[in-house]
Amino acid sequence: MTAVPDPVEGIPTRPVDTDYYGLHELLSDEDRELVQRVRSFVQDDLLPVINGYWERAEFPQALLPAFAKVGVAGTTANSYGAPGLTQFQTGLVAMELSRGDGSFNTINAVHSGLVMGTLDRFGNDEQKQRWLPSLARLDKLGAFGLTEPQHGSDSVRLETSARRNGDGYLLSGAKRWIGLGHIADVVIIWARDEADGKVRGFAVEKTDGRYPDGFQASPILGKIGKRAVPQADIQLHDVFVPHDNLLADTRSFRDVSTVLSATRSLVAWEALGHATAAYEIAARYALTRHQFGKPIASFQLIQYKLARMLGELTSMQLLCFRAAALQDSGRYRNAQASLLKMHVCDRARDLCREARDMLGGNGLLLENDVARHLTDMEVVHTYEGTDSIQSLIVGRDITGIAAFA
Repeated sequence: MTAVPDPVEGIPTRPVDTDYYGLHELLSDEDRELVQRVRSFVQDDLLPVINGYWERAEFPQALLPAFAKVGVAGTTANSYGAPGLTQFQTGLVAMELSRGDGSFNTINAVHSGLVMGTLDRFGNDEQKQRWLPSLARLDKLGAFGLTEPQHGSDSVRLETSARRNGDGYLLSGAKRWIGLGHIADVVIIWARDEADGKVRGFAVEKTDGRYPDGFQASPILGKIGKRAVPQADIQLHDVFVPHDNLLADTRSFRDVSTVLSATRSLVAWEALGHATAAYEIAARYALTRHQFGKPIASFQLIQYKLARMLGELTSMQLLCFRAAALQDSGRYRNAQASLLKMHVCDRARDLCREARDMLGGNGLLLENDVARHLTDMEVVHTYEGTDSIQSLIVGRDITGIAAFA
């Protein structure tokens, strides 16, 4: 968790210490080996090319074979080729990937956490056998279709419908902001069964490279962040899905909440990764940037900013580590996930903004990376529950009174 700045004449080269309280000591040998594998991929494969993909708003398909060799696709899923990582290990993966780039972390989060996690929890053995091995090898990609044009924070009210038709279902409705939604081979669509009003999951598959009739997906253009991960608008017009593609153990929106509660914590780990990268960039820059004849690191104002940033970063680390321990021991509550996401993402966005400001005009250049982390954090701050919604979930837990419907 250290980075070494470029040497500057007259200034000693020293580590940029982002593990101020020695949390690395809590990692097992297995954890450390995992971190090193992901970090090597980030350093050797991802960072040299990601700015180009980000600027072109292009999906980094060419990186998938190298990432497949890292062996983390599927994260906590524990069958049919998935690695069965702990929540703590999955958090470390998210932090290391987003410390490199948020778009690529989102690709893994959608594919591994949302899609493979859903299949692992709610698919039957035949469904797991059919989809998980190829997804674990990254031979196929998955997408998770929950959010709708009119239902984001209130996704529990989703309107996409499933109507029984012969030996399957007809899906009708619309989805929005679906990561990988127009390129994935398997798209999990959450829809309300017209027969009983229950929300269930359906796997929509490509056949010979084509989606079923009535499935139309198009990329959302003009994003200011997460530009290297494509997100889609999806229209569903009586899309036929065989009964075998109904996820066997999905019976209510509570199943969706189970998946989101787990992945909400990973959003906080992602924010920690962005904040770590931003702090490292700012600290290195302070040692190498000269103004008024000396490095800006020698100014009191800059040292004050760096000290405050390190304090915020350390508090984020402590929260993420503790949340993962609670999660792995089965003592983690939804409200705790909301507090984690709310606090860490809010602090990380502020830290990235401070780091960008410290670089002045140079912070606006993609080549210096901090602008990419800042704009990606704007996305992270919003998805999987906005700051406002998370605060209301925590507020309900504090008072016992629901301030929203």
